[in-house]
Amino acid sequence: MGAGKTTIGRRIAEIKGMSFVDSDHEVEKRTGVDISFIFDMEGEEGFRKREREMIAELSEQPNTVMATGGGAVLDESTRDLLSARGVVVYLETSLEQQLARTRKASNRPLLEGSEDVEATLAALMEERDPLYRSIADIVVATGEQQARRLAREIVEQLEAIGTA
Repeated sequence: MGAGKTTIGRRIAEIKGMSFVDSDHEVEKRTGVDISFIFDMEGEEGFRKREREMIAELSEQPNTVMATGGGAVLDESTRDLLSARGVVVYLETSLEQQLARTRKASNRPLLEGSEDVEATLAALMEERDPLYRSIADIVVATGEQQARRLAREIVEQLEAIGTA
């Protein structure tokens, strides 16, 4: 959460002349409601089911860079899909960066109503980090670098491993 998946994904797609899609945005577009509403009505389990189905569909599109929601890796079948159908890039982001980037966001259902956002983010990171690493082909520490620079770095790594 707050790693820059959408921003960096768009830049990679631009550099590579590929399409870009964000699975969360597609879920919202197709349902006509925001993710927070889906969480309210169906809970996290209902949202994850929709997310899994969307990623299954989107991951079949050729020449596409896809950004997923931060929790997509929680579902084993989604992890399997991502790993089998593409190159997975994990944007490793510090807790401090996540706090700064999500501080004013109103579209983070897992943070809404949290009395201690830092503790919530830390718990999410503790749960998700090993899952990200288990399927990542490339791990990039986002640091304070600009999205354009990170995108170029990732493209260089993709080329180095022969996938670009």
